[in-house]
Amino acid sequence: HSVSPTIFRSGPYRFYFLSREEPRIHVHVTSSDGEVKFWIEPLIELATRHGLNDRQLKSVEQIVRTNEEKVRDSWRDHFGG
Repeated sequence: HSVSPTIFRSGPYRFYFLSREEPRIHVHVTSSDGEVKFWIEPLIELATRHGLNDRQLKSVEQIVRTNEEKVRDSWRDHFGG
């Protein structure tokens, strides 16, 4: 397994996991402007934010929400369960 497998890309954003970080489902998102982390469980919510402006954050959150099942499926494929 890759240490930080890419789930998908959307525009300037890369959506990925960090292996061996923690068991709660979440997704990291990075671009040249910064990065964020969203919890997927129990609800989708912002965990950390570095550098993205409010407009970018809103856009990324919408992409995460639209692709929630893809994130969950990728998590299960990568980590098992």
